Amino acid sequence: MLDDLARRLGDRAPAVEVTVPTVVHVLTDGRRRAPDSAVRSQIATLNAAYGGRYGGVDTGVRFVLEAVVVTRNPSWFADPLGNEAAMKSSLRRGGPETLNLYIAQLSELVLGYSTYPYWYDGGPLLDGVVIDWRSLPGGALRNFNRGYTGVHEIGHWLGLFHTFENGCGAPGDGVDDTPAEEMPTEGCPAGKDTCPGGGKDPIHNFMDYAYDRCMSEFTKGQAVRMHEMWSAYRTTLTNPDPR
Repeated sequence: MLDDLARRLGDRAPAVEVTVPTVVHVLTDGRRRAPDSAVRSQIATLNAAYGGRYGGVDTGVRFVLEAVVVTRNPSWFADPLGNEAAMKSSLRRGGPETLNLYIAQLSELVLGYSTYPYWYDGGPLLDGVVIDWRSLPGGALRNFNRGYTGVHEIGHWLGLFHTFENGCGAPGDGVDDTPAEEMPTEGCPAGKDTCPGGGKDPIHNFMDYAYDRCMSEFTKGQAVRMHEMWSAYRTTLTNPDPR
């Protein structure tokens, strides 16, 4: 993947600023759904997290809410993963630059999931991010209700791996300034160091698995990677709309 990224970028400098048009799809079974206020808070949380206002760097990535679409479909709400193709084929809007954020109900073992930018060519209709409605700011999921599930999953959509990718082995997550980490962080520990010689584990990084209250930052290297991925995969494709 990194070789393909370098090939696509060539001699071009990555985008300096990234503005992400965002369409939020709120799924409901007719009784349960993400409140409008929580959706607005989620967008504000994304901009604060990616703007460095909780810690770490300002990544230069911003999210602009273009639409909120409410869809009543009990099956899609209760099992978005099992109904992914039908749901996304029906609802998805825009091209590779548009974030389609689907908010439904998942299990507590799967708070969200995302596609990667380099998957777009092979399945444009499936591009997007799905998160549990209870993970939005003020939601019902204890320890995961500050909106950081969305921050984390959208990090994948922008091209980041988990900080514990490949454990202690090279190339790790492919970002130089995130120390190698053998295993995901659980809870909110005071600290941990699972890979000798590489620095303490990045337990506060949004791309780890810590509780929301323990997460606060992206690194400069992650910001560079997101801009590279944006330039290589989300601004150079010729198909403006998969439908």
